[in-house]
Amino acid sequence: MDSSWSKILKKKKDEWALSYGLRRLAVFGSRARGDNRVDSDLDLLVEFERPLRIDLLQFVALEQDLEFELGVPVDLVIASNLKPYVREIVLKEARDL
Repeated sequence: MDSSWSKILKKKKDEWALSYGLRRLAVFGSRARGDNRVDSDLDLLVEFERPLRIDLLQFVALEQDLEFELGVPVDLVIASNLKPYVREIVLKEARDL
């Protein structure tokens, strides 16, 4: 993954931990596996403390903010929302930031 992206994502991780109770931020998918193309999106797994301190509009705003800063489509996925069969695959390839 691009080192400038890593810096941005680590900064966001710290900000989101304070503001929204983020516990985990991890890359998964083609960029985690290293088989991405130039037009690949960035798949990010997020886990939040309970009870949630973020609503749907804030969550969408986080995703859009990242897309703007990184210049690529971003897919933010909440770990607890994953179906069990998909969750196993995602957790296996996820790389924490």
